[in-house]
Amino acid sequence: MDGFSATAPVPATLGTLSPGAGGTVTAFESSDVKTSEDMIDRLREMGFAEGLSVEVLHHSPFGRDPIVVRTGGMTIALRRREANLVRVLLA
Repeated sequence: MDGFSATAPVPATLGTLSPGAGGTVTAFESSDVKTSEDMIDRLREMGFAEGLSVEVLHHSPFGRDPIVVRTGGMTIALRRREANLVRVLLA
């Protein structure tokens, strides 16, 4: 052992992150094909894309929905079910 501990980046969904957490968008995925295709198209239209940095800024105090995230120069409010389609590699 060389005394260094290598920590690999951890994948997660955007909807599971706590305020202050962030990373890089790596993919969009869901088990419900029809619904997810429409929602993923909507997320892309809002400006989400693979390779962009994203950070969770705030959760609503009532049920934690919606959440507020920042990506690029935009601040966006999302429902948790939408945010759970976004796969993020944590920083």
